[in-house]
Amino acid sequence: RGIYGKGGIGKSATQQNTAGAMVHFYDKKIFIHGCDPKADSTRLILGGMNQKTLMDILRDEGEEKITVDRVVKEGFGGIRCVESGGPEPGVGCAGRGVITAIDLMEKNGAYSSDLDFVFFDVLGDVVCGGFPCQSVKVKRRK
Repeated sequence: RGIYGKGGIGKSATQQNTAGAMVHFYDKKIFIHGCDPKADSTRLILGGMNQKTLMDILRDEGEEKITVDRVVKEGFGGIRCVESGGPEPGVGCAGRGVITAIDLMEKNGAYSSDLDFVFFDVLGDVVCGGFPCQSVKVKRRK
């Protein structure tokens, strides 16, 4: 299931509040993968803190520096969070960055079997070549 809509209508806030409620009231284990280049999909869960994005670390330091311990932060109720980030505005394709980030998280075992839910908080805009919704659907079926 998904929550869809244009940017700025509260999808991220709804997702973070839903995740928080699932942890608090139902003791669920949650992972939020922020897929918006603005990298603000997990800010509420992390108490207002911005985190360094996976794509920033990849760009600045290389793929070998991408580890779960390095890029995944724990927030409210033990919710695990990562932000994909993206290219500089007007440079590159945000969709490709998200696919790369999801693949790296899978490769590093971030979506572990103890999780009840993994949320992919995607931007509401269509980016170059479309958005990786199909990629997310495939991941969901595994």
